[in-house]
Amino acid sequence: MLSLLALFAGACAVAAAAVAASGDGCRAGCPLALAAYYFSPESNLTFIASLFGIGDYQALLPYNPAITNPDYVVTGDRVYVPFPCSCLALPAAPVSTFLAGAIPYPLSRGGDTYDAVAAKYANLTTAAWLNATNAYPPKRIPGAGTVNVTVNCSCGDERVSRRYGLFLTYPLWDGETLASAAVQYGFSSPAEMELIRSYNPGMEGVSGKGIVFIPVKDPNGSYHPLKSGWQKFRKATLPPSPEETIHLDYASQPEGIKVEKSIEFSYEEIFNATQGFAMEHKIGQGGFGSVYYAELRGEKTAIKKMGMQATQEFLAELKVLTHVHHLNLVRLIGYCVESCLFLVYEFIDNGNLSQHLRGTGYEPLSWPTRVQIALDSARGLEYLHEHVAPVYVHRDIKSANILLDKDFRAKVADFGLAKLTEVGSMSQSLPTRVAGTFGYMPPEYARYGEVSPKVDVYAFGVVLYELLSAKQAIVRSSGSVSDAKGLVLLFEEALNAPDPMEAVDELIDPSLRGDYPIDSALKIASLAKSCTHEEPRMRPTMRYVVVALMALTASSELHDVHSV
Repeated sequence: MLSLLALFAGACAVAAAAVAASGDGCRAGCPLALAAYYFSPESNLTFIASLFGIGDYQALLPYNPAITNPDYVVTGDRVYVPFPCSCLALPAAPVSTFLAGAIPYPLSRGGDTYDAVAAKYANLTTAAWLNATNAYPPKRIPGAGTVNVTVNCSCGDERVSRRYGLFLTYPLWDGETLASAAVQYGFSSPAEMELIRSYNPGMEGVSGKGIVFIPVKDPNGSYHPLKSGWQKFRKATLPPSPEETIHLDYASQPEGIKVEKSIEFSYEEIFNATQGFAMEHKIGQGGFGSVYYAELRGEKTAIKKMGMQATQEFLAELKVLTHVHHLNLVRLIGYCVESCLFLVYEFIDNGNLSQHLRGTGYEPLSWPTRVQIALDSARGLEYLHEHVAPVYVHRDIKSANILLDKDFRAKVADFGLAKLTEVGSMSQSLPTRVAGTFGYMPPEYARYGEVSPKVDVYAFGVVLYELLSAKQAIVRSSGSVSDAKGLVLLFEEALNAPDPMEAVDELIDPSLRGDYPIDSALKIASLAKSCTHEEPRMRPTMRYVVVALMALTASSELHDVHSV
């Protein structure tokens, strides 16, 4: 099947970001694909050839028989440029593969930007896609050397047809649609259009944006058959179609884990269920969009409506939550990619942990409930770190991303920043761009962008401190930035005091009214301290944390009452 570029580029005009997060998608490429380059008044064949690393523009002529005079090409015509279609991997995540041509582009000494480079390729790539497929951060592109210009492509799909193995990467411009592009290349009958739609899922009805893939003839006027050695592009990130079945050996999975298929909702269905995204349906606002309550197909749901700039986060959540589920991870019901990006989750009745610790109008959480919330959250993270290959790193663990159901059992949510780390290298970090919440980020991540499961362990330690104190991750005594102190430092000072028990006792949430065992509180504080150790290798694994918290929940200490 084709690259995920086709689906999300058309739906949200953020093609590059969509493919960047698409995950494992191919095993081999094919020797030839064609790019449809939109000819503008500033173009010429020599310039176009040079963009693709072709030394002589005459190499383009066999693929462009309509060009009879190389010095005169009609503005708006498409110049077809050959390039190899390879199976590539993202620099930051080698397991995330996709079909594309990687064209070396020499940087100018005056300094280039990804926007400037992408602009030269006439919608065949975007700045966001260049950013995702190159190692240089946008503001640190060197003044010399090269970057790879990544143009997505298709090698065909034997499940659709073995007749076609040569495809054109065709960017839609103003007024163009999948149907109009197909007609240009001789596909117009109902059966032919169904074929084209199969190669371009999600692109029907999209106009003037995105990339489509069209089978085309070679310079000899014949269609290339699909070679048996060419591997189809698998829809690894998308939920399976209704006809597809997921098989899993449940006996080999940890308790509480299940695999489910996600539903594709229509925009009309979501629009109607939220009464046009009416304010009375709005239940939250996050960094990547708004959340609405709605009943869909007989189930209470929370619908996250995300802007086009959040395509990477959208795909990251799909990647995590459509593979496997756990009782302590929020369940994804479905998605929609019409008009915008939507993720549909199970509705969690009691909001998030941060609200219950610091919000108004909430009853204080009891001590046993707090310990159970800690254990539930730890189990969700342990599953991500220990039972998935490659493991997932959440990267944004905080009290606001821990949801509480009607029985106050916890579920980890918001996987928009999740990344993959190879099994066997969990102690090694993966450099990446820093994204997360200040106060929860460990030093190696905040300073250097190093990602490992120990990033989540550190953040979870901060959550443990929150459960103890109900304080925010960054504490400001007077509201000013100058007197801000991290919760980690606050508890470290208490644990290093001459009388740690007394010092920790003074930090405990006063709403508990002394109704907690101080020995257990001290143990949780010590566990949190080990989780927030400055050195990642000195932090425990989430499996260790789960065992420690299980011992607390089973201990009779949990039921002892501490009186101040």
